[in-house]
Amino acid sequence: MTLHAVELMESTDRTVAFLCLGTMGYPMAGHLARAGCAMTVYNRTAARADAWVAEYGGRSARTPAEAVADVEFAFLCSGNDDDVRSVVGGDTGVWAALPAGAILVDHTTGSAELARELAAKAQRRGCAFLDAPVSGGQSGAEDGTLTIMVGGSEDVYAGAKPLLDCYAKKSLWMGEAGSGQLTKMVNQICVAGLLQGLAEGLHFALKSGLDARRVVEAIAQGAAQSWQLDNRAETMLAGEFDFGFAVDWMCKDLGIALAEAERIGARLDVTALVDRYYAEVQKMGGGRSDTSSLITRLR
Repeated sequence: MTLHAVELMESTDRTVAFLCLGTMGYPMAGHLARAGCAMTVYNRTAARADAWVAEYGGRSARTPAEAVADVEFAFLCSGNDDDVRSVVGGDTGVWAALPAGAILVDHTTGSAELARELAAKAQRRGCAFLDAPVSGGQSGAEDGTLTIMVGGSEDVYAGAKPLLDCYAKKSLWMGEAGSGQLTKMVNQICVAGLLQGLAEGLHFALKSGLDARRVVEAIAQGAAQSWQLDNRAETMLAGEFDFGFAVDWMCKDLGIALAEAERIGARLDVTALVDRYYAEVQKMGGGRSDTSSLITRLR
C-alpha cells in the first residue's frame, strides 16, 4: 500500500467534489458531508446543487471543471456512458481541471469499455480512477447501506475506502479497471432473473386460488428466499410500483450486459428474454415503475 493511501485511510476530512446529484448522488454526497468532508457539488440543474448546499453546506460549482479544480477526490454518479462523457470531457469537464494525484470515482452503472477508457485517461494525466457501480437503490443511498463493486488499482481503492464506507455497508475490490462494471452486470443479470421468477410464482399462486400472501410466508424461510421476495412480494401483490429502481434503468443496464455478453461469447438466454419482457412493460407505460412491475404483463 502506498504512503498516500495510508494517509487517506486515517481520516475522512478530505476535499471532495460530487458531480450529478440525482436520486442516488444527492444522499451519497450528503453522507460525505456529514462525515466531515469539505464538499463542492455540481449538478446540470444548478438549482438542485444550490438546494443541496442549503441542506448540507459546502459550495456549488457551475461546471464540473470548477467543482474539481482543487480536490483530492471527485465522485460521479450519472445515468449512462454518454452522460459520463459529457461531464468529464470538453473545456468545462473534469479532465480540464482535475489535479494530478486526485482520484476520480465513477458510481455510474455503465460499460466496462468506458471504465477502461477513463482509467487510461486518468493515468495519462497523473490521476487515478475507480469504476465503482453500486447496488441497493435509493433506499440504500439514503440509509448509507449500498454495496459497491470496485475496479481499478487495489492501492487506490484502499485510499478511497474510508469515503466509500460513508454510504456503503460493503465495498469490495474486484480487479482491474472495468471489473466493477462487469460485476454490476452480473448483479443485474441475477436480479432480472429473480424478479421474473418471482412474478411468475406469484401469478401462479393467484391463478391457482391460493392465498398468495400465505404462500410467500410459507416459502420465505426456505430455498426460495431472496431480497426480492422479502422486499417486493407484498408490493407486487398490492400492485404498487411507484418507487424503487425504474424499468427504464434496468433496460439500460441489461442492454449493457447483453452487449458485453455478445463481445465475450457468454450465453444469456434468460436475460435476453427478460429484457424483452421489460420492453413490454415500457410499452405499457411502465418505464418509470419499479422493476418488480414485471408482474403487470402477466395480468
